[in-house]
Amino acid sequence: MAKALKASNVIAFQGEPGANSDMACRAAFPYMTTLACPTFEAAMGAVQAGKAELAIIPVENSIAGRVADLHSLLPHTRLKIVAEHFQRVEHCLVALPGATLKSIRTVKSHVQALSQCRNFLRKHRFAPLVHADTAGAAREIAEIGDKSVGAIASSLAARIYDLKVLAKNIEDADHNTTRMLVFSRHEAAPDWRTVQCMTAFLFRVKSVPAALYKALGGFATNGVNIVKLESYLSGARFEQAEFYAEVEGHPQQRGVQLALEELGFFSEQFKPLGTFPANPFRRKGWEAPTRPGT
Repeated sequence: MAKALKASNVIAFQGEPGANSDMACRAAFPYMTTLACPTFEAAMGAVQAGKAELAIIPVENSIAGRVADLHSLLPHTRLKIVAEHFQRVEHCLVALPGATLKSIRTVKSHVQALSQCRNFLRKHRFAPLVHADTAGAAREIAEIGDKSVGAIASSLAARIYDLKVLAKNIEDADHNTTRMLVFSRHEAAPDWRTVQCMTAFLFRVKSVPAALYKALGGFATNGVNIVKLESYLSGARFEQAEFYAEVEGHPQQRGVQLALEELGFFSEQFKPLGTFPANPFRRKGWEAPTRPGT
C-alpha cells in the first residue's frame, strides 16, 4: 500500500502533470510533492482545506501579460502570499517515439503557447490546434498514438508521458518568463532589516473626486515604490473600482506604515494579502537598510 502524502510536504498547482506550473513547483520547492488541480480555485482550495501546504499560481507573463483569473479569487481567499517565483518558459515540440519533424502535420497546445511559438510553426508549416492545456495536449497525443500530431509542452511533460522531444526552446522570444505567487495558510515573517520585502494588498477607494490620487500620494511622499497597481471593476453595475497593489517594503518600516495609514483615510476597504521576500530575479545589488526606520 502506498504511503499517504503528508500535506505539509505538498504543493498544489493548476494544470496536468508536466505543466509549466508543475515545473515551477519542482524548481522552487524541489523537496515537495506536486499536486495537480483542475483550476486555480481548486489549487488554493487544497491549501485552505489542509490537503497541501502551498499553492503556486501564475499571475503574469512577460509576453502574454497578466493572468486575470486570479483577481476574482483574491478578495475571498484567506490565504496569504508568502513568496514569489519567476519561471523561465521553455517550449518544446514533443511527439510519439519514431515521429520526426517531417512526419508532423498538426501541433496541439494551449493558445498562448501556440502564439508564443508562431515563427516555429510557420517555418515548418505546422497547423496549430488549440488545446486547453500544454501538458494535457502532450498526454492526449500519447494516448491517441498518431505520429503526425505533435504538442508544444515542457520537457517534463515529455518525460512523464514517454514522448520524444523533437525541438527545444522553440518560443519566439528568449525572455518568456512567468511570475508566480506562492500561497499558504500561514503568513511569512521576513526580516525587513536583512531581506528586501514586498507587500501586497487589495483596496477600494471612496467614491469622491481625486480619491485614488490622494490614496496613493502617501507612497510618493514617504518614498515607497509601488511596483504593481491593477484595477478591475466589481459590483452589479460595475461601478466600484477595486485595486490590487504591490509595494516595496515591509509594514514595519516607517515609510510603508505611514503610506498605508494615508491610504486608509481615502479607502473604504483594505485587505492585506501578505508580505514576502522579493525574489533575487527582481533586482540585483540591493543592500539591506542599516538603520531602523529606513
